[in-house]
Amino acid sequence: MTDYRKPLPLPDQDSKPFWDRVREHNFSMQQCKDCGHFRFPPRIICPECSSFEYEWAPLSGRAQVFAHVTYHHIYGPMWAPDVPYNVSIIELQEGPKMFSNVIGCKPDEVYVGMPLELVYDDVTEEFTLPKFRPAAA
Repeated sequence: MTDYRKPLPLPDQDSKPFWDRVREHNFSMQQCKDCGHFRFPPRIICPECSSFEYEWAPLSGRAQVFAHVTYHHIYGPMWAPDVPYNVSIIELQEGPKMFSNVIGCKPDEVYVGMPLELVYDDVTEEFTLPKFRPAAA
């Protein structure tokens, strides 16, 4: 692990279990026990059926790019070594969408529908970030 200087998540009581699991390389999300909807970001109530009941369900780590942008401007010194870099909306195989980065390829190679697989980026002792790389064929 390096001296990580970029912003990190600020977990609350609902999201802390998600980040704790990711740190353990356990990719899982809240899944409603009543309707099966995956809740992301984590929250106390299901946005589909208003149920309070859920369990932490494992996810496959398979995904695709839903949308993406490549940043060419340095918005802070902590990003200077990464320019250009992408920020993508990742659509997980199970349905939820999340922001992340596609790594392991050039930003101009990222495209909508690109098949991805999860990788864990252990950025500090306390935090691991879920990132994605092009899926092996």
